[in-house]
Amino acid sequence: MSSAIDGLKPELVWKYFAEISKIPRGSKNESAIIDYVLEIAKKLGLEAKKDKIGNVAVFKPASPGKENSPIVVLQGHLDMVCEKNKDKTHDFTKDPIELIREGNIIRANGTTLGADNGIGVAISLAIMEDKSLVHGPLEFLFTVDEETGLTGAQNLQGDFIKGKILINLDSEEEGALYVGCSGGQDTIGTLSTQWENPPENYNAFSISLTGLRGGHSGLDINAGRANALKLLNRVLWNLNNLMDLRLAKFEGGSKRNAIPREAEAIICIPKEKSDFIKNEIQKFQNIFAIEYSKVDGNVKLSIKETQKSNVLVKDLSNKLLNLIYSLPHGVIAMSADIPNLVETSTNLAIISFNNNNIVIATSQRSSVASSKTDIVSQVSSVFRLAGAKVENTDGYPGWKPNLNSKILSISKSVYKNLFGKEPDIKAIHAGLECGIIGEKFPGMDMISMGPTLEAVHSPDEKIYIDTVQKFWKYLIEILKNIN
Repeated sequence: MSSAIDGLKPELVWKYFAEISKIPRGSKNESAIIDYVLEIAKKLGLEAKKDKIGNVAVFKPASPGKENSPIVVLQGHLDMVCEKNKDKTHDFTKDPIELIREGNIIRANGTTLGADNGIGVAISLAIMEDKSLVHGPLEFLFTVDEETGLTGAQNLQGDFIKGKILINLDSEEEGALYVGCSGGQDTIGTLSTQWENPPENYNAFSISLTGLRGGHSGLDINAGRANALKLLNRVLWNLNNLMDLRLAKFEGGSKRNAIPREAEAIICIPKEKSDFIKNEIQKFQNIFAIEYSKVDGNVKLSIKETQKSNVLVKDLSNKLLNLIYSLPHGVIAMSADIPNLVETSTNLAIISFNNNNIVIATSQRSSVASSKTDIVSQVSSVFRLAGAKVENTDGYPGWKPNLNSKILSISKSVYKNLFGKEPDIKAIHAGLECGIIGEKFPGMDMISMGPTLEAVHSPDEKIYIDTVQKFWKYLIEILKNIN
């Protein structure tokens, strides 16, 4: 067991969290964690099953005297976002997450922690094992590939679970009860590449932008953090207006649901501009340090000479730089109904180069279906103006709040009785599986909750230890009070 969790309470929860942190579970690589959950269910003597996509359901009978209570589904996802710092050596297909304890937080060593949604999975496993708890019949639903397409939830069959009350354990703020979420869709633009040899008497430089905080493209989109692709493109676009810049590479970002933290470009420029460009890079370093001093104060722009390689033809290079500059990124609209809730946003997520194509991936979110359609259309139109081929994913539905929900009423009452104050009732600008599950299982009464996490989807991800124990006490009391 990891020394980072020694002595932490509830012991069962942290035991399971440490164990699953050793298991590779990046999206679409969940076979080991699926087997682990099935193995634990078998060890505990609980009925379990797996569907063809990899979702797992485990069934725990009611405690004595609670047999006639309604079935409650506890739900979370098995996969995690695999992000690491550029200088960190880590293979997410085999290396364990290294847990570090610092005061009241648990974090990882240079990688994402996987508390999203590993802590929810650990809590479910602990409830599966703990025979001292009082509860009605429980169903534990573990879904796969939530982070890169909500694939598990999308492929749930209507007979996989029976419960009509669902508690989603994938929220990240203790004391908040989530009753709604945004829907989302991805828009991908592809440009065909055309290459040529760089001109004679040109030098090649690599320009990198690092040190950004990144974060979740929904939860953190209103924090004003910098987008590495937008910042580096701003540099390249301005340099292109000052000299004959030839572009050989421009890449950055790794996940469609993460704000890109790093980006790199390789360019060729006239030799006589070599000193000039270094001064321009320093100028932009100073500009970004001022502009983002409060929200992304560690931004670093660097340049070094490199070997020459083929470059894009000039017209395509110009087209790409103008396209990236034009693509919207960030908050598009705030909710008029719920204070401080982002209603609509878009994230410029990934740019990748290969011999034949330049692929630009973006993601759009909104809690209003028509607004989601509108921002998808706006991004698509910018791609089309640049002559890019456009692909739109199917997307996923939002979850409309039901303030008359019975599980919401019980959860509010229990929180006030335990802690002497009302919980916050919120909606989230992110895709929770509740939206899809509600569509798959009509009439499902749902709520989402969890302990406090920060900076999920980035190597700065952390979980607050004290909120885990508080949340555990709260959740088991809710289960006890469902009659």
